[in-house]
Amino acid sequence: MINKKDIDDENKKFSKDLLGKTIVSKTGKKYGEVGDIIFETRSGELIHMVVSNPTPYTENLELEKDKQGRVLIPFSAVMAMGDFMVIAEEDII
Repeated sequence: MINKKDIDDENKKFSKDLLGKTIVSKTGKKYGEVGDIIFETRSGELIHMVVSNPTPYTENLELEKDKQGRVLIPFSAVMAMGDFMVIAEEDII
């Protein structure tokens, strides 16, 4: 029997595993690393990835930023998650 605590623990591990992953486009352009994840608390929907250590390429793009000036990438642009977070560049520019 699977209980709620086991599911919650598994979800926590998953989200922690995303932090620090390198964000790259499907063409190989590096954007930085996943510094944080912004999500809708009611539904759990993932909204944005906060980019830490943005590359000069990322800094030159006019991407959405939060109130602290951190670069945001919509989670809807994510195509694949593994060793890297692969995004569709056309979905963010």
